[in-house]
Amino acid sequence: MNSAINIVVLLFLIVTTSCNINTKTIRIYNNTLRSYIIYEDNFYNDLENWSIEQKPGGTVSIINKKLDINDADGCTVWFNKKLCAPLIIEYDAVVIDDGGINDRVSDLNCFWMANDIHEPEDFFKRSATRGGIFQNYHDMQLYYVGLGGHNNTKTRFRRYAGKGERPCLPEHDLNDSIYLITPNIKNKIRLVVYKKHIQYYRNDQLIYDVIDENPYTEGYFGIRTYKNHMTVDNFKVYGLVDNSNQGLK
Repeated sequence: MNSAINIVVLLFLIVTTSCNINTKTIRIYNNTLRSYIIYEDNFYNDLENWSIEQKPGGTVSIINKKLDINDADGCTVWFNKKLCAPLIIEYDAVVIDDGGINDRVSDLNCFWMANDIHEPEDFFKRSATRGGIFQNYHDMQLYYVGLGGHNNTKTRFRRYAGKGERPCLPEHDLNDSIYLITPNIKNKIRLVVYKKHIQYYRNDQLIYDVIDENPYTEGYFGIRTYKNHMTVDNFKVYGLVDNSNQGLK
């Protein structure tokens, strides 16, 4: 389930020359897939594509054409368009360590394919109730990776199943430095949801490959953090089309 332990099998290979173009061909196992851009946001103008849930004391804004999250006590910034698999989500993130009051090297986290079981038809109805408080997300259904959590000592994958169920299997709890955060450098995060395959990459490093027999196929993406200062840029969502004749089980 976790290719961080056995990275011999490369599950995701980009065969085009650039990640910055709007289409590319990829391989997942023996399937050749074509991707196409669905959404992108380079944060040039405003935050109309994003919904902010944050405890008091922090800020979320655009600074120098980047999403700037300067958080004091808990924050989730949701992309406010519902997404459907199969897909790829990509973005660049930098955790800032420059002497600021919230410059804590920790918690480059994300939620994806999220749904609120209390309001299945209106995801943002309970935004004020969630309010950036981490425990208020525990009864949702979603995938979660906490990169460099616990003061940059752990990286974890969880599958939130609703009603507080959010198991973290032993092989999904990593503390080697190669899975943690180096401040002030770009992290290209890539999330893949294709059939029952759930993958998480950082800078082309495959950290998690999870086989989910009952995968979440639609929901919302959110940037999640707690008391840190980070920037996000080059956000893109790609759809996937199977170009091969072989189906991935």
